[in-house]
Amino acid sequence: MQSRCQITVVGCHAGGEVGNVVVGGVLPPPGATVFEQMQALRRDGDGLRRLLLREPRGSVAVHANLVVPATRPDCDAGFIIMEPTEYPAMSGSNTICTTTVLLETGMIEMREPETVLRLEAPGGVVEVRASCREGRCESVEFTNVPCFVDRLDAPLEVEGIGTVTVDVAYGGMWYAIADAATLGFAIEPDEARDLSLAGERIRAAAREQLPCAHPESPEIAGVSIVQIAEPWQGVGNVTRNAVVVAPGRLDRSATGTGLSARMAALHARGLMRVGDGMTHASAIGSTFDGRIVAEARVGDRAAIVPAIRGSAWITGVTQVYLDPSDPFPEGYLLSDTWGVSGLDTQ
Repeated sequence: MQSRCQITVVGCHAGGEVGNVVVGGVLPPPGATVFEQMQALRRDGDGLRRLLLREPRGSVAVHANLVVPATRPDCDAGFIIMEPTEYPAMSGSNTICTTTVLLETGMIEMREPETVLRLEAPGGVVEVRASCREGRCESVEFTNVPCFVDRLDAPLEVEGIGTVTVDVAYGGMWYAIADAATLGFAIEPDEARDLSLAGERIRAAAREQLPCAHPESPEIAGVSIVQIAEPWQGVGNVTRNAVVVAPGRLDRSATGTGLSARMAALHARGLMRVGDGMTHASAIGSTFDGRIVAEARVGDRAAIVPAIRGSAWITGVTQVYLDPSDPFPEGYLLSDTWGVSGLDTQ
């Protein structure tokens, strides 16, 4: 067998959402920070994302995380997140997967009953506390980057739906948050296709009509993900939500950045305070727990610092090869499987 590359990937999922972790065979991209490395990979090395996520080796339901050495002395490792249409600054499920893989494979020493580490994500430093027992990472709680609201109750004209009211909030990714009841959804598995179609239409409209940019990192701009959320059930209770990942498919997990954005919006409305918590449940019933750790400021914006807890499970280890004669060295896309819109970019 001949191969141009040999990439070691540890399979993992958090709450059903696949967040595979690349642990060998790829050199760190150039850059003084993980954010700069992410930009370099997106600009000059996007073939890696295509190889791992597109068919015949991947699918629209797969994310991949490239572990890199931290560029900061106060961090244990860095990671770059690759999703079907973008390189997000932060992802909750991918943070949980990456932490679990780092600890359970021994790349970072596991300490029981709790391992504390710091990870450098493109969007900033994330402090992680992992509950560990008998060599297993049982749960991961990470303190997210500061999260905030751009606007509340913004009217949005959506093709095929009409006028929709959304909140635009940053949870590590830019979200448009819409009310499920108003759209006629109960957040059930059999609604997945219709939820995905509605969410992708809302995303496209929000990117055009509701511009947004991070005050301190203006390169992080534009709504790239949509949350269709059940009416809030109150502090300490479970609220269902469906997060639609571009190009139009449901996140199988409860989505850590989505929970962070939701808590930021609830805090801005005066419905949650520091110390309050809530749980998000996905369409398949998996859950993440969230709480507001502190208040903060991002530029001139009032913000919160959220903490998210969830669990991940390793599913296997794969060696990915690329035969020099393979006609699909960067995979391919077909609209029957690549989300409702079939797009490969935002």
